[in-house]
Amino acid sequence: MNWTAIGMFLLFVVFTLGVTRWAALRTRSASDFYTAGGGLSGMQNGLAIAGDMISAASFLGISAMMFLNGYDGLLYALGVLAGWPIILFLIAERLRNLGKYTFADVVSYRLAQTPVRLTSAFGTLTVALLYLVAQMVGAGKLIELLFGISYLYAVILVGVLMVFYVTFGGMLATTWVQIIKAVMLLSGTTFMAFMVLKHFGFSTEAMFASAAAVHAKGTAIMAPGGLLSNPVDAISLGLGMMFGTAGLPHILMRFFTVSDAKEARKSVFYATGFIGYFYLLLIVIGFGAIVMVGTEPAYRDASGAIIGGGNMIAVHLAQAVGGNLFLGFISAVAFATILAVVAGLALSGASAVSHDLYACVVRKGKASEQDEIRVSRVATLVIGVLAIILGLMFESQNIAFLSGLVLAIAASVNFPVLFLSMFWKGLTTRGAVAGSLAGLVSAVILLVLSPVVWVNVLHHDKALFPYSNPALFSMSAAFLAAWAFSVSDRSARASEERGRYLAQFIRSMTGIGAASASKH
Repeated sequence: MNWTAIGMFLLFVVFTLGVTRWAALRTRSASDFYTAGGGLSGMQNGLAIAGDMISAASFLGISAMMFLNGYDGLLYALGVLAGWPIILFLIAERLRNLGKYTFADVVSYRLAQTPVRLTSAFGTLTVALLYLVAQMVGAGKLIELLFGISYLYAVILVGVLMVFYVTFGGMLATTWVQIIKAVMLLSGTTFMAFMVLKHFGFSTEAMFASAAAVHAKGTAIMAPGGLLSNPVDAISLGLGMMFGTAGLPHILMRFFTVSDAKEARKSVFYATGFIGYFYLLLIVIGFGAIVMVGTEPAYRDASGAIIGGGNMIAVHLAQAVGGNLFLGFISAVAFATILAVVAGLALSGASAVSHDLYACVVRKGKASEQDEIRVSRVATLVIGVLAIILGLMFESQNIAFLSGLVLAIAASVNFPVLFLSMFWKGLTTRGAVAGSLAGLVSAVILLVLSPVVWVNVLHHDKALFPYSNPALFSMSAAFLAAWAFSVSDRSARASEERGRYLAQFIRSMTGIGAASASKH
């Protein structure tokens, strides 16, 4: 057991619990709970978004991908970063002007509330739960390595802390935990990258040459195709990473925490800068670890495998460049990263249950704010239990790979309908529901039948669906279903919904005209 690391870990937990108490005292309304009162600046929200996106899947998973596969590990970093211009130019401003708490507010703006919110909520819950799995696996492995306790107890500990943060602190606590950990993680990775470059005389050429010389794949790690040799899988992964980022419910919720559309645009600008800088550092960390961790017997067990599993490469590199003290810092930061992200995910899932399902569907908009918050807290507890169970099921999977699959589902379920609701006047309620369901059902079925689940989890000999990334097929199915069911809808309600598009467009561009556009 590393007592220095454990001490820093416990210090951070105590500190964040203090932040949660501070936030709880200031969380009095539904707006405070869901959106931190809408009072964050673009800079603060940009840091919080970066805190959401530079998660355990990024720090631990992508560095492990590059350690194992070299160049191809970059696909997981560049794919997410490529999604940000889409959010900036297409979504951020309109989302802020149209929505209140969740992205379902936007999709249902000119459509029938009940069916649209039902399908949007189920899509949000599916994405949030599956994305939670990647974070739970990373947290469990980290604490297992740090404390020497079993993976089961490690995952349970993370689940309990996640539920506590969201239940009592809401979005305000979640935001500040994300901001604090984003600053800490950016600082820690900067130091790690600096020390790695120093080891190679500040020559990236020497670093890449040394990595190729000692890696089992040799110079092949510097060429594409080592991870995704199938072009269909590569295209599907790229689509999922790009458009899935624009469909993640916990990221979309962040645009409601700022005061206006201008601050929403600033949020994406700052977040893009922070995230891009972080992924540049990960290139150095991933390739540096090939030499500084991969060739060091101290980081391998008796069978020759990396101690703690492949996802722990970055943690071992921290010890290699900074000793036990820096290992403690990075371990605490990695855990903070996971806690912040799982809190945001749990909050988005709970919001779908309490706001979209309970307040808007069950109570038809007549629920009190206190009732809504109470339902959200119960939903958080249920989501925490499910996240623990799923985290145990997917223990052996690479967490960056798991996140890539979740982005594929977000690209299929949320993005098509969100995009069409903003930019196509022909979308109807029937089309929106059909598109969401087609994306959700096809993505989940193809994922279950793919090698990821059918072979690796269910242990069948051969997958029924040959590709590991379903986005190309499921996203196409969602757009096609939304279009087909909309153009074939000749009902009076559909005509009325098409007529409301102009009012929605004006509102999305200016923030003016909510009352006239939102009468259903």
